[in-house]
Amino acid sequence: MLVLGVESSCDETGIALVDTELGLLAHALHSQVAMHAAYGGVVPELASRDHIRRAVPLLQQTLKDSGRTLAQIDAIAYTQGPGLAGALLVGASFACGLGLALDKPMLGIHHLEGHLLSPLLASKPPAFPFVALLVSGGHTQLMRVDGVGRYTLLGETLDDAAGEAFDKSAKLLGLGYPGGPEISRMAEFGDPGVYKLPRPMLHSKDLNFSFSGLKTAVLTLVKNKITNICEQDKANVARAFVDAMVEVLAAKCMAALRDTGLKRLVIAGGVGANVQLREALNAAAAKRRFGVFYPELEFCTDNGAMIAFAAALRLKENPDAAKRDYAFNVLPRWPLDTLRAA
Repeated sequence: MLVLGVESSCDETGIALVDTELGLLAHALHSQVAMHAAYGGVVPELASRDHIRRAVPLLQQTLKDSGRTLAQIDAIAYTQGPGLAGALLVGASFACGLGLALDKPMLGIHHLEGHLLSPLLASKPPAFPFVALLVSGGHTQLMRVDGVGRYTLLGETLDDAAGEAFDKSAKLLGLGYPGGPEISRMAEFGDPGVYKLPRPMLHSKDLNFSFSGLKTAVLTLVKNKITNICEQDKANVARAFVDAMVEVLAAKCMAALRDTGLKRLVIAGGVGANVQLREALNAAAAKRRFGVFYPELEFCTDNGAMIAFAAALRLKENPDAAKRDYAFNVLPRWPLDTLRAA
């Protein structure tokens, strides 16, 4: 079965083709980072309009790269939520309009399920069950994953997500957007221990997170303790921030593995590309003898491949999951643990 996937939940437009037997055939992606950088963050209306411009050319590119035609597509999947309402509507209307024109069945996919299953696209995918850390600009959650659609929430952020804290702290330091890669890069030049930042909820005895206090601590440090901040001071603050963030994320992952008794950890979402986080988790995995799995770097951020792949996995389990129903709705807020198996 050949599945077309459409992703448009925020500021990336992604189109992909996945064969349920052969795997990913081709994908194309356009990032709006350069457009939003001037505003220091995503502008929803601009994001929606740009998705409209990009969808058709990306579809044409994907078909060309895969050597397939529209007529060969068996089902069309799209991101139904969560995300920006306007951006989701663009992708959903594009996908459902295409489905209606081609008389193909449709399947709405949870954006976070796409991220959660994206490490299975790797050459050495993890086996179920596993603990997953979903860590991005909008979400920080620990999940137990027993199979496709079988998700149990173990813990989540009570306020800012990790990626959001990265972006806001980077802005306080005068770094570019998106802040995650910038503050991570700057931290490489920082000296450890020069500044000490809090580790929120590190000893909370649960698996929840809180990062608003860490962001506020960066604000206080920059405003009150550093005058005429120089580049080295910025690097030292960035190092303190990254060290605090990584320690909390790693400790909660270790606690989740301990509590569940599982031996496999999956990291998904944009922050999963963070170099320092990967180093810490790889070291912990070697010491504690568990497996840690990441998506390929190109699949850490939002992309169409993860949506098409999640749909393909669901359709392998239940070929009737896709329906010829072209009246669509989007779900800007959609808890992942409310999903069910195919």
